[in-house]
Amino acid sequence: MTAISPLQSTHKKGLFGDHYKKNENDLLNIKEIKDLNIIQLSQYKNSQLNLNSIRIDGLELSLKNLKVSSNKDTRIIWNAPNTWLVMSKKENIIKDIKENCDSENFAVTNISHSRAIIQLEGFNAKEVLKKGCPINFNEFKKNSCAGSVFSGITIVVDCIAEDPLVFNLIVLRSFGESLYHHVSDAALEFGYEGV
Repeated sequence: MTAISPLQSTHKKGLFGDHYKKNENDLLNIKEIKDLNIIQLSQYKNSQLNLNSIRIDGLELSLKNLKVSSNKDTRIIWNAPNTWLVMSKKENIIKDIKENCDSENFAVTNISHSRAIIQLEGFNAKEVLKKGCPINFNEFKKNSCAGSVFSGITIVVDCIAEDPLVFNLIVLRSFGESLYHHVSDAALEFGYEGV
């Protein structure tokens, strides 16, 4: 059985919006990120465990709000106090998490099947996000994250890179198509390529 991605029938490849006679590097790229393991990690309220000693795929759990720890395969996104989203390409990441985060101190939940991820890349990515999201993106840097809304849809915004600007927008699977339509509509003004 093959898994169906959240945006399989929605995401279209090709050029859209105001792309005519524009340099390809000036266009935005919109794509769906698939095949990531997404694990929600929550420390129990009564846990006394020191979080500084925990490493997942060699990464520390960020204790500062709005921060991300990352390497080439894994991103650990601060999601709320004592709650993180671990996103990884590694097949065995849940095993690594369970080895480092015992069940007496943590709840470990695989939420891969319940999320859609839209990646927005390009010079005007912040301008697109400003159209539907109240975050001050002028202060957003690489490895910054925030929970917010885009056109009324609850999302997590994760800044992957600054040159070029790359953002992952993480949303509940059931809102993936709506978010995709809002983001792609906001990107038409600048021209974008569905990748």
